[in-house]
Amino acid sequence: MAVNTYDSAYDLEKAIRNSTEYTELKQLYDEVNSDPSAKTMFENFRNIQLQLQEKQMTGQEITQEEVEQAQKTVALVQQHESISKLMEAEQRMSMVIAELNQIIMKPLEELYGNPEYQQ
Repeated sequence: MAVNTYDSAYDLEKAIRNSTEYTELKQLYDEVNSDPSAKTMFENFRNIQLQLQEKQMTGQEITQEEVEQAQKTVALVQQHESISKLMEAEQRMSMVIAELNQIIMKPLEELYGNPEYQQ
């Protein structure tokens, strides 16, 4: 019997949405967004993050001034309790996604001979 991988993917999506990690992340995200000052601070942080990532991806140099601005912004958002908790929850969710990605990619890694899977 053939397995429909898309059905399995949608089942995985539902499992992620029902996971403790996602539920906590969504609750903290909603909490930050319901506080206008926290929302503005978080959006500013995300925009700086995205700008730096875009520069990296396009091979543009990141200036010392931009690095310092990013460091100041990180320090500021880490002092805000709600944002700090949100960032911790994002990190946990990111770890779950990375682990799921390893599981999903295992057949291809085995097929192409990743030394990690050879015995």
